[in-house]
Amino acid sequence: QVRLVESGGGLVQAGGSLRLSCAASGSIFSIDAMGWYRQAPGKQRELIARISSGGSTNYATSLKGRFTISRDNAKNTVYLQMSNLKPEDTAVYYCNAVRSVTTYWGQGTQVTVSS
Repeated sequence: QVRLVESGGGLVQAGGSLRLSCAASGSIFSIDAMGWYRQAPGKQRELIARISSGGSTNYATSLKGRFTISRDNAKNTVYLQMSNLKPEDTAVYYCNAVRSVTTYWGQGTQVTVSS
């Protein structure tokens, strides 16, 4: 079992920045990749970015440039640096981890961007 705990969400004005953290614990060996997703009210959950165990990254095309994913293996933590935030970035942000055929999800952290 892998436990994921997100933190760092909150209320920010448009144009501001936030850094989200996702701390992994439990059976974290052999985690293949971790990622960040978001879900706005009334919308489907969408991928923001993923990072592999080797550090390779891929991003949603529309968000690349404003959002950056990184990981600290020593701390078992993945980060999402978000800049130039817009009201449409308002959503619940979720962290996930993939280990073999199993995907684990965190509980989510709310990000609200005011105009």
